[in-house]
Amino acid sequence: MPRIAVLAGSTREGSFNRALAMLAAHALRTHGADVTGIDLGAFDLPLYSHALEANAFPPDALRLKELLVVQDGLLIASPEYNGSVSPLLKNAIDWASRPTGSESLVALTAYRGKAAAIMSASISPFGGLRGLLHLRQILTTVQMLVIPEQVMVPNAHAAFDEQGGLKDALPASLVEMTAARLVKVAAALS
Repeated sequence: MPRIAVLAGSTREGSFNRALAMLAAHALRTHGADVTGIDLGAFDLPLYSHALEANAFPPDALRLKELLVVQDGLLIASPEYNGSVSPLLKNAIDWASRPTGSESLVALTAYRGKAAAIMSASISPFGGLRGLLHLRQILTTVQMLVIPEQVMVPNAHAAFDEQGGLKDALPASLVEMTAARLVKVAAALS
């Protein structure tokens, strides 16, 4: 049973990406994954700087990294901020990429050789596509295998029903298909 962390790149109350992450977590469980939900709002992560890292690695950055190190995969639902990922998400990825203990500068133990899936819900008609392009690039740079399937939910303000499900069958089926593929790839890589 692969262990997969699920997180949203938003902490906003009523976030469409948090709703999408919850749907994805449920789909991952139905496909056999052991899911760990990560709420980035529960971590006190200062803006990454080498000086801060050198003086005192933040305890919550270490806690986040330790959560990711034991996973076989990662699923991220990210909002699009000005055509890219949210600063919250980029900062979290950066902190968890840093070496700790006796690791080399390029150890990337939270990410290297693990599977990832990406999703976005956006009020735009493009569903966060530009942000997903950047997110895919960031995750491959930290040596993750990002599966080709991805989910974009356009017009997110009207895409979810009262129970938090997706109204449209296409993105709902893509969440299921992406979850199934991520479980399969994460299991094969672990």
